[in-house]
Amino acid sequence: MVKINGELVDAAGKTVAEYLSAASYDLKRVAVERNGEIVPKSEYAEAILWDGDSVEVVSFVGGG
Repeated sequence: MVKINGELVDAAGKTVAEYLSAASYDLKRVAVERNGEIVPKSEYAEAILWDGDSVEVVSFVGGG
């Protein structure tokens, strides 16, 4: 299980890109931190989520 934004999620073995896509995040409007380190967008397709990882996904929202 992977802890994502404080909740345990069965995402172990998926890449960051696979998880974000399955969870309907807009890849252009998020930042991802895994185990205290920012994951560069260029690495989303290769960065694998492992059991015990702690992930924070932050969505950017425009407004006025």
